[in-house]
Formats: sequence, structure tokens, C-alpha cells
Amino acid sequence: MSEKQKILVVDDDEDISELISLYLIKECFDTKRAEDGDAALKLFNEYKPDLILLDIMLPGKDGYDVCREIRKTSKVPIIMLSAKGEIFDKVLGLELGADDYMIKPFDSKELVARVKAVLRRFAPAENSISNTENVVNADEGVNINRVRYSDLEINLTNYSVTYYNERVEMPPKELELFYFLASHPNQVFTREQLLDRIWGYEYIGDTRTVDVHVKRLRKKINDHAEWRLSTVWGVGYKFETLTRS
Repeated sequence: MSEKQKILVVDDDEDISELISLYLIKECFDTKRAEDGDAALKLFNEYKPDLILLDIMLPGKDGYDVCREIRKTSKVPIIMLSAKGEIFDKVLGLELGADDYMIKPFDSKELVARVKAVLRRFAPAENSISNTENVVNADEGVNINRVRYSDLEINLTNYSVTYYNERVEMPPKELELFYFLASHPNQVFTREQLLDRIWGYEYIGDTRTVDVHVKRLRKKINDHAEWRLSTVWGVGYKFETLTRS
């Protein structure tokens, strides 16, 4: 029997955290609970969860601070939970590295579906092992493990991005989105297509999630003389290769 996946539930409302834990245990997950930011960070280091459900409004360190601290050392999936449904709050959570954002109150089935979807999409980051290089340059084709362009390499095997010989840190979803677009140069994808390909068909979110991740990518990766991440207005996005003059 395979080992149960571990979920850390962080919420200062004991009734809510207990209810969430019961839903997850019923779905054969193992859970632990924390009621404040400091306890969450301590349990994160001790428990080593596969995913964190993180409330924003916490005593002491809030959810944003906890997410920020975890992202300094780990790419573990984080789903933020909050009664705050403003766009600013969602964007801030995603920009700090959260992989999803759920607004309270939420349906238990939706919560479980999102947990499973995020874990499924994150699995390649932990389990992808390859003994072959199979690196193909951008003008020769696309490789399932790595893609290279001038001054850029995106490696899906070890989830790394190198830009001008410098490592660029990215959360898993951000890197997966970048890799997917770069693996299909000059092909336009709608936001709905990108949601389906990167987040999975069970993801119950809106297309602004894609916009937020593209915005984050552009802050880290500037346009290059030979390629760029382009917006196709009214349609979606593409990784565009440019002809040198």
C-alpha cells in the first residue's frame, strides 16, 4: 500500500480546520493542523507535508508571511483559504507563490477536487526522473525534458530556469506555464486552454489566474532580442521567437 499523502491544514478556527481534516482523511489523506503562523512553520519543517491549506487571517504571522517564508526554501503546493474575495487579495496570494486560492465558505467536494488536482499537477516536480539528456535547441524542435533558447534554459526534470546563466526561482505552476509556452513557440493559446493544460480540468478558477502568472513571469524574465512572452490581445498568450535583423 502506498504511503498516504500529507496535508497541513492551517486555520485559526478550530471547527473549520477539524472539518477540513475530516474531509481529507475520508479521502485517504494524512493531516496535521496548525492554528497560527509560527506553529504552521514549525509543523512544515517537522511534518514535511505534500500540500498546505493555508488560511490568510492568522494570529501572529498571517498567511501571506507564512507563504513568503515557505517559498524561500520550498516549492510545496500551497492553496490559500480566505474569506477575502477581492482581486487584490487573490493576486497578492498568487504573486507570493500560492498555487490556488479558495474563498470561504467553500464546498467540501470542491476543496477535495482542488487538492487532488494540485497534487496531481505537482507530482512531476518530485517524481520526474530521466537518465537521458535529449536536449534539443529551439530551432530544431521541442524536447520533453528541457527546452533551450538563446540565454534561456527551462528544465522540467529538475524544475529549474536559467536566464543569462543565473538561476531564476519560480513556483511549480509558473515554471510549468513558461515551459509549456516555450515548448510550443509561436503557437497562440487561449487562457482557457492554458488553465486546462497547466492546472487541469478539475481546476475551478477563472482565467485571471493565467494573467497573474504571466505577469509574474514577465517580472522575472525580460523580453530578449530573439524571443519574448507575447500577449495576443483578445485571444491569449504565446512564446514568440523573433528573427534577428
